Amino acid sequence: MRDGLPGVDPRALDEYFASHVPGAVPPLDFEVIAGGHSNITFKVTDTAGNRFVLRRPPLGHVLATAHDMGREHRIISAVATSTVPVAPALANCDDVTVNGAPFYVMAFVDGHVVNTKEDAETVLPFEAQRRAVSEHIVDVLADLHLADVDRIGLGGLAKREDYLGRQLKRWRTQWEASKTREIPEMEHAYELLLARKPEQRHTGVVHGDYRIGNMLTFVDGPGGAHIAAVLDWELCTLGDVLADVGYILNNWIPEEEFATSGYLDPPPTCAPGFLSREEFVARYADRTGFDVSSVDYHRAFSYWRLAAIAEGVKRRYEEGVMADDSFDVGAYGERVVNLARSSVEALERLGSSS
Repeated sequence: MRDGLPGVDPRALDEYFASHVPGAVPPLDFEVIAGGHSNITFKVTDTAGNRFVLRRPPLGHVLATAHDMGREHRIISAVATSTVPVAPALANCDDVTVNGAPFYVMAFVDGHVVNTKEDAETVLPFEAQRRAVSEHIVDVLADLHLADVDRIGLGGLAKREDYLGRQLKRWRTQWEASKTREIPEMEHAYELLLARKPEQRHTGVVHGDYRIGNMLTFVDGPGGAHIAAVLDWELCTLGDVLADVGYILNNWIPEEEFATSGYLDPPPTCAPGFLSREEFVARYADRTGFDVSSVDYHRAFSYWRLAAIAEGVKRRYEEGVMADDSFDVGAYGERVVNLARSSVEALERLGSSS
């Protein structure tokens, strides 16, 4: 699409790409890439058939410190110097006169976004492929967490100590700024998370939204598959790396848990062949050598944090700033409540077992 697509100024971007993106041959065509609920992502195709990706903030309400395009570009550029696969960063623009907001440009990476069980069964029809991609997901996460933050240039990205304390403060503030109703479970979970906060043992790069749906999966053949790129680095920071483990375990839903999970669609791991949660944690611990004994707390924290994030998503869709009118706001709002309840239940289980 050339004209009428919210969030892009085709003529201004033609000029920018011609001057700043190597190999780009305008005029450009733009297409919204589905899958994200925060920043807006566009597939960009030029007249030579070259493909790029443009990321920009939502069209309206933006919370302070959120949607920092320059920061996300910096993170991807730094992580690219490690063994973690990312889409190469090509250009960064902080001049809002070009396209109405800051944005950055990445190379387009071939691969599949696997968001649901149906996606997994289509993209990865063989259980051996699901096993292989499971193992690579663990290994990539371990490589990220073992990366030397100073060597890759992210030593000054954020404070390193008291990650959980900083995150609890941040997301409590974001919750208060974006909530559309009162949810008592959010307050109860917050108090329990403060009271039961464990010591931070392992510090490194925390992706913040590490899940299968934020990766590009490339199929190697009937017996294998791997992660071609990890996407969506906007929540990345420094801190307690076990937060990423707790987060992905909450998304790593087996078939028997789906009915009570609060998910709208069965996630990929409902398909047979993926590692179990126990296998995931064991492989991660073996690869990193880290103490993973506090992972259940991190799962509870991740439920609460995701509820705060999801409420912001709900608000943005209600305000019509996400260039998508097909989103089920009511169902998503119920998911926020379910996440808050899951956090409380996990924390109460943690308390009864201590």
